[in-house]
Amino acid sequence: MTEVLAQSAINIRGLATDKMGPRPTVKVITDDEYSTRKALSRASFDFEETEVVLVDLIDRPGEIAKVARRAAKAGVNINSVFVIGKKDTPAALALGTDDPKKAKRLLE
Repeated sequence: MTEVLAQSAINIRGLATDKMGPRPTVKVITDDEYSTRKALSRASFDFEETEVVLVDLIDRPGEIAKVARRAAKAGVNINSVFVIGKKDTPAALALGTDDPKKAKRLLE
């Protein structure tokens, strides 16, 4: 999958894998959802899309907890969390929620 995206000049911002059942699951965040969808379809990959909310973070203790508290107070359930970044640089948190529109208004 990474080779297919590279051949299409699609930048991967975040990547995670997990083995849930008989087949591995790959979660990927790119800069271009349209081209990603097209490349994966052309390569005959089965995939599902989930809307995520990107929240910019400062790299210091407690920042993810602040986001989680804000979401909880607003009644937004966080279904998945994906940290994008590296040490000592601004990072982003990609959140899959039960209400992406509400989460965007609240957190972005």
